[in-house]
Amino acid sequence: MSDRTAHWQNVYATKDEAEVSWFQDNPAISLEMVRAASPDQNAAIIDVGGGASRLVDALLQDGYRNLAVLDLSANALDAAKKRIGTAASKIDWIVADATTWRPVKGYDVWHDRAAFHFLTDPHDRAAYVEHLRSAIVPGGHVIIATFAPDGPEKCSGLPVQRHDSASLSSELGPDFELVETRSETHHTPWQSTQAFQFSRFKRSR
Repeated sequence: MSDRTAHWQNVYATKDEAEVSWFQDNPAISLEMVRAASPDQNAAIIDVGGGASRLVDALLQDGYRNLAVLDLSANALDAAKKRIGTAASKIDWIVADATTWRPVKGYDVWHDRAAFHFLTDPHDRAAYVEHLRSAIVPGGHVIIATFAPDGPEKCSGLPVQRHDSASLSSELGPDFELVETRSETHHTPWQSTQAFQFSRFKRSR
């Protein structure tokens, strides 16, 4: 088990879903961006670093049927499965590191809220983008939410790499065109605030 995996396994073994700073009861911006990226309910959508996020619940309620959630932590995915109940069998749960995972199918939408910003090593970011490129079909959309340039420098005791739409565009390369970017002031469960940016890109080729 890698140090990265061990860290997140421990987080989800020792904390409830609503005891982590990134918890959202209503992932409104993520849901709006996914809907904008693909109103087709048969679209293949993957939530990378999704953990115990409630986005997948909201997508199920919206009628989306081809969903996957990827996370390093089996504990996080188990928490989500337990919360969702019998409908969890409709979702593809993938325990993997996005920097080493090899996709076996193509996706129309790749969503990542608060995973990419933990990749502070340029080599890890390059590996992540390599696998993203192999997963996203031409015309597909990539949604990445990270701490904004004025956001926190650490999360869960780990350093982060803050981004804006320009830095994300540079990481993804010229095949991905920026469609929209939005800002959010996230309120943690203990009512501190964190500046996030959400950027959506479309793959041109």
